[in-house]
Amino acid sequence: MNKNIKGMIVWLLLGAILVYGFWRLLLNEPTRVYTLKTSEFYNLILNTEKREIESVKIGKDWINGKFLPGFEREETRNFKTPRDTNSNYDLEEKLLSANIEFDYQTPSRFPEWLGIFTSVLIPLLIIVGFMYFISRQMQGTGNRALAFGKSKARMHTDGQIKKTFDDVAGCDEAKEDLKEVIEFLKEPKKFQKLGGRIPRGVLLVGPPGTGKTLLARAVAGEAGTPFFSISGSDFVEMFVGVGASRVRDLFETGRKHAPCIIFLDELDAVGRHRGSGIGGGHDEREQTLNQLLVEMDGFNTTDTVILMAATNRPDVLDPALLRPGRFDRQVVVDLPDVKGREGIFRVHMNNKIPLASDVDISVLARSTPGFSGADIANMVNEAAILAARKNKEKVDMSSLEEAKDRVLMGPERRSMIISDSEKKITAYHEAGHALLSYLIPEADPNYKCSIIPRGRALGITQKLPAEEKHNYGKAYLMAEIAVRLGGRIAEEMKFKEPSTGARDDLERATDMARKMVCEWGMSDLGPLTFGKREEQIFLGREISTHKDYSEATAVEIDKEIHKIINSSYSNAEKLLKDYEYKLDKLANALLEKESLDAKDIEMLMKEEPADSVTTEA
Repeated sequence: MNKNIKGMIVWLLLGAILVYGFWRLLLNEPTRVYTLKTSEFYNLILNTEKREIESVKIGKDWINGKFLPGFEREETRNFKTPRDTNSNYDLEEKLLSANIEFDYQTPSRFPEWLGIFTSVLIPLLIIVGFMYFISRQMQGTGNRALAFGKSKARMHTDGQIKKTFDDVAGCDEAKEDLKEVIEFLKEPKKFQKLGGRIPRGVLLVGPPGTGKTLLARAVAGEAGTPFFSISGSDFVEMFVGVGASRVRDLFETGRKHAPCIIFLDELDAVGRHRGSGIGGGHDEREQTLNQLLVEMDGFNTTDTVILMAATNRPDVLDPALLRPGRFDRQVVVDLPDVKGREGIFRVHMNNKIPLASDVDISVLARSTPGFSGADIANMVNEAAILAARKNKEKVDMSSLEEAKDRVLMGPERRSMIISDSEKKITAYHEAGHALLSYLIPEADPNYKCSIIPRGRALGITQKLPAEEKHNYGKAYLMAEIAVRLGGRIAEEMKFKEPSTGARDDLERATDMARKMVCEWGMSDLGPLTFGKREEQIFLGREISTHKDYSEATAVEIDKEIHKIINSSYSNAEKLLKDYEYKLDKLANALLEKESLDAKDIEMLMKEEPADSVTTEA
């Protein structure tokens, strides 16, 4: 039976029960009735001096009446008395004489027994019908009557899935890996006749926002098969056994619609390592995982049902999930490179957003390293909103640049009140960062320098690498530490004391120096690593570091960290003192314009110093 028809029947039954109940309680509210003797009734209507009866209604066998207020019998005003149809007594005349209102009851079209029968039969039929419906629904998988054990997967058919590989950019290698899955779904016999087995599962691994879910939808769209999507958190509820029941129902539904794709998003919510949960082996999440493992192994070689899953934490998954026969393939969906970012920009802008003639997508792609597909989509959307807010007919390059700043550095807080002295300290602090980024060749070049508050920062200096980097040399790391220390050094040079604004810079510089010594072997201690990271797998994050070295080695590690920091500090301080006039230029320009881009900084740095111009702090 169709789900909509079932739901309609349930609501009709409930509505009928409510209507009948209101009808019985409100329209036919039972009232207590006092039985009046016939003699007493006649005495009351003959007593014209003292009227006690308000009105009567004369029926075939009974006379029903109502006492006047104050003359109640047994705390009720309603009474009835038998009617003597053989008496020649003129009842109507006496009622008129006593000034008592009277009327005749309309005879019922139906016999009395029929009314009694229907008043009992109708509610009985409603109750029996409702119980029959509940019992029918409770038969089969998952106790569908209460919908606890039924899978919450949403089914998308070929007509509903509009995504194809043309809508996916920035992950060409992943698309190539998944094209074989499409071939399996379209022509399974081609592989089966040679003894090949269709892969049971495909795991998409990558950082958040890289398009793992979009890739799965594109695979379903290309294959033209039904697509079931569900999140890992949809399996586990407060009721014991619900998660396992939903897993069974999901796979049973998938087999009925084979060939199809089942997509499980955020697999780590249900697939984490067993044996480390709070509830041990009887933990509800672990029971759900156990059922998932059983169902994945339960596929026959002829089943054309493929389970696709996505996660950004493959390290916390149970090893049984990743073995061959379950998730046979792992497809890495990493952050896009410059070519991939250009493709993503084109996908989001193609025939969707009117672009001005000055928009250069290749420039945008080169200036957004580290952006994921979600970041680029957010940036394009922000640019459209900014352009509409300024009543522009098309999205121009300035709107896209402003949107990029919002994504990279957060929204501006121009309403924040800052004193002139704080503004000057911030200007020299950011000028110190920008000047060192320009002077040190190994450091990343400047992108923008601003003293407009954004987020929690009073100012910001943003750098963008000139090219994609995956490995970092020691010279680059030393240069980055020096640049981070530049703000504090500039404050000490010009104002004779540091401020609290360098907290984040110091924290990142120290962390980078510690990793150089303890993890990357870039110190005089040699190519060694110190400290083994320990993780609790059910938490999915590092919570402690095991100290696998002696106290004497710890002292040497601290000395090496100090040496790296002090060396970078000395180099940065020397450069800022040698080019103090350029530091002043940058700080004054920031105080005047509040924001400088890479071209502005380049022009200021190329200007020759004036012999007599100095800026006193």
